[in-house]
Amino acid sequence: MRHRGNLPPSRSRTRARSAAAAAVARVLTPAEASPHTGSVALLAPGVRRVVAPNPGPLTGPGTNTYLIGTKQVLVLDPGPALEAHTAALVETIGTARVVAIALTHTHADHSAGLEALRRYHPAPVLARLPRHTEHHVLAGLAGTTIDDGGTVSTDAGPLVAIATPGHASNHLCWLLPGLRWLYTGDHILGTTSPVILPPDGDMTEYLEALRRLARLDLERLLPGHGPSLGEPQGVIAALIRHRLERESRVLAALPATGAATLEDLLPIAYADVSPSLHGWARCTLQAHLLRLAETGQACRDGDRWARA
Repeated sequence: MRHRGNLPPSRSRTRARSAAAAAVARVLTPAEASPHTGSVALLAPGVRRVVAPNPGPLTGPGTNTYLIGTKQVLVLDPGPALEAHTAALVETIGTARVVAIALTHTHADHSAGLEALRRYHPAPVLARLPRHTEHHVLAGLAGTTIDDGGTVSTDAGPLVAIATPGHASNHLCWLLPGLRWLYTGDHILGTTSPVILPPDGDMTEYLEALRRLARLDLERLLPGHGPSLGEPQGVIAALIRHRLERESRVLAALPATGAATLEDLLPIAYADVSPSLHGWARCTLQAHLLRLAETGQACRDGDRWARA
């Protein structure tokens, strides 16, 4: 007998999922046109965005580096180790003084350009170290840290660090209270939901951090990739719904008897995702399974999973 996850979805379930996906897409409507690779934009007085030339399926037009301040500037996420991007940052900063270089997290597309930028602007680094080092670039970070709620001053106003683990254990969002703008790194992206990368990434932490952000008074979300987003509370609620819907799909894909590997479950639970992205989807599938095991709904025997 085929287990329930192998059965074709009913028409009503298919319609419900299509409606949910459409609702997420509506909520994630950008507050602006999508930025272009390599572009420099003034988003508000004292806030500029420089888009790195590293476009791709996961990075969108490229990594967003934000320059916050005019004469006393904080650089948020120096981006990948690309000479062209470092040169664009140095030119855009001009004669301003860099008071700090802050990171949302230490994945290479956000942090690998740190050392190159510090050769021009040897400013203090504000970041947290991860629990696990896979997928992270930690060069230049020895001894650096910032506490949850820590602040740094710029002439555009103070910036506040908010711990948001999930995509990565050391992930921070940064709040600019004067504008009620939240710089979200990879916790909230401009056009899609982020990959969760176990063992450093954690689905339960990700959902808890989203719920924490939902309690903030926000005007706009400025992600690490893609355009900024309006309606922050709607975006956050949609992402929580999306993750719980995916969790339901994963649970439905698990066999009631016997067990299945990640490779067995992936095409069922992620049937709506392009196979070209299944390598990354596999990571998030694992994160969902680990969360289901935490909540007592799934069990694991080596590399095989089943319903508890």
